[in-house]
Amino acid sequence: MRRFKLHASLAAALTFALAAAGPAQAQDPIRIGAIYLMSGSAATYGEFAQQGAKLAIDEINAAGGVLGRPLAAQFEDGQGKAAVAIQAARKLVFQDKADVLMGLDSSGVAQGLTPVVPELAKPFMITHAATPDVTGKLCNKYTYRLSVNVNQNMAGAAAIAAESGAKKWTTIGPDYAFGHQSWEFFSKYLKEQKPDVQLMEDKLAFPRFGAEDYVPFINSVMESKPDGVLISLWGGDLVNFVRQANDRGFFKQGYKVLISVGAATEVLEALGEQMPENVWLGTRYWYASWDNPVNTKFVAAYKAAYKQPPSYNAEGAYVAVYAFKAAIEKAGSVDGAKVAAALSGLSIPAPTGELVFRKADNQALVGPTWGVSGPMNTEDKIRSLTQIRNFDGAKITPAADPACKL
Repeated sequence: MRRFKLHASLAAALTFALAAAGPAQAQDPIRIGAIYLMSGSAATYGEFAQQGAKLAIDEINAAGGVLGRPLAAQFEDGQGKAAVAIQAARKLVFQDKADVLMGLDSSGVAQGLTPVVPELAKPFMITHAATPDVTGKLCNKYTYRLSVNVNQNMAGAAAIAAESGAKKWTTIGPDYAFGHQSWEFFSKYLKEQKPDVQLMEDKLAFPRFGAEDYVPFINSVMESKPDGVLISLWGGDLVNFVRQANDRGFFKQGYKVLISVGAATEVLEALGEQMPENVWLGTRYWYASWDNPVNTKFVAAYKAAYKQPPSYNAEGAYVAVYAFKAAIEKAGSVDGAKVAAALSGLSIPAPTGELVFRKADNQALVGPTWGVSGPMNTEDKIRSLTQIRNFDGAKITPAADPACKL
């Protein structure tokens, strides 16, 4: 069971390339530069992303590569810091000659790096970071996102909260863009559906990212006696929070609890039975909720290769590699501007169904999955999800931010 520790084999920079049989072997590889959290409390997210990307590269190279060339990937550790990620992106492009870029786990890092992407002149695919800003006011023609953003996820959360009967809502979230924007959009959508709900603005809890002691925040929320609590902590922070909340009896108070990315398999593996039952958990992708050939193939191949179910970060990285393949083939070139233009409006098959990048802002029209934590899945050794709801991305995604000027 993983405990959010980086395996020794994953150093700050990681490179792998698998040449295809036949003509592709003789060609220089098309280089993918990736930036993820590869160390610290959320390092497992980077490990899952590496596994997803490697699986896609294996499949593509075995089939002959792209434009007759194999794919190769190099991973850099962004360390959850914008300055480090910017330095890594420049290294990948100017030193390592990356043709395309992907990654990012932190919304704060994404906000810092996105404005720099046009100077690199390479398409950048965000596969995890959820701040709406990168396909909103900070958008540019080189930056795309294939994963669920805060706007999309909180629209789903608000729909569930509106049906719950809870009147008084508060939140516990990380004290940076992801936590604050999660509450902002959740509040907006919930008020639109239930104008009489009470948003407890003076009782909100925003511990710093990477905090180890959540007891003061847990006590503060419990003392405020809410009906519902939105929790947007993630990764190792969420694991620590759940364990400490269990010790305080937090989940036995009768609150309607929604954990925005609680169904990340990284979290569920680390917690095991410590993740309580009957809690609403959100995720960007749930491996057991999509019945289509692409998902069936992906899940089977991932389990065969890594002996565990894929996380949403693995799925995001896997899809990113295939999106770049489709765009490079459409462009007939690895030229950065041409590949970026080819991604605009592109539609590709993905484990979540047909995935479309909206021309107006480069955001994929994808919806979140929410479900209630159920009994342990004995085969996969994580909590199952019940009452699963896959929200339709085309319906749940709001109109493009008018501040986005591509």
